[in-house]
Amino acid sequence: NWDIAINYGRKTGRDEAFIITRAKRDELIAEDPKSAEIIKPVLRGRDLKRYKYEFADLWIISTFPALHIDINKYPAVRDYLKTFGKSLEQSGEPGCRKRTSNKWFEVQDTIAYYDNFEKVKIAWGNLAVSAQFALVEAGMYVSAPSPLITPASKYMLAVLNSMLGDYYLHTLGVTRSGGFMEYKPMFVENLPIPQIPASAQLPYEYLVDCILFAVNKGMTNEAATFEWVVNVMVYGIYFEEEMKKADCYINDLVAKVVK
Repeated sequence: NWDIAINYGRKTGRDEAFIITRAKRDELIAEDPKSAEIIKPVLRGRDLKRYKYEFADLWIISTFPALHIDINKYPAVRDYLKTFGKSLEQSGEPGCRKRTSNKWFEVQDTIAYYDNFEKVKIAWGNLAVSAQFALVEAGMYVSAPSPLITPASKYMLAVLNSMLGDYYLHTLGVTRSGGFMEYKPMFVENLPIPQIPASAQLPYEYLVDCILFAVNKGMTNEAATFEWVVNVMVYGIYFEEEMKKADCYINDLVAKVVK
């Protein structure tokens, strides 16, 4: 019922060609400044942490088929990709990428929703022990198999990262050895997050901002305290009557502080 889209990050079929370091990015841009138009910062699943992400300074050559890019307009990128030879062909032949109708210099999937990468999003690694949903800024791309939600909602992020939300997701998914679970979209999309008024979402947005500030400053204890407040408030969303009977319903009190 939410007006959102849940999609996977981009797939290339040959990450060693399309995912490049800053040094290679700078080299390509120095050779041809237009290269910057199709080289974007990218996050992998391992870079996505709880609430935040850690940018490893990696970049993706974003030749999405949906963009109908003329690679000859980007000679530096074209010549660099050519060094990978036949391996970039999408023919399905041995040593090549799987068969598609895409051109040799294009990433493997069509990514018709490529513009969603230019929006603020919630993204997470496909495999984790516990919830690791991160808020990712606009213009930062995400690599498959990591999924993403657009547009992002800090209220939704708070519920996804909460103890209760994570418990529910674990009842939907399958836990593998080592306690790892695949946080697939098919599970996440079945988490029932109540659609509350925008005014009622403000306390969660405020708390997420506090958590992000704390984790970015290395204030671990403070971040944990704010997360506990979120956890109790999420219980209050789903079990208001029970929380009030137990005299631990804090949602209204926190809302007053935010106002």
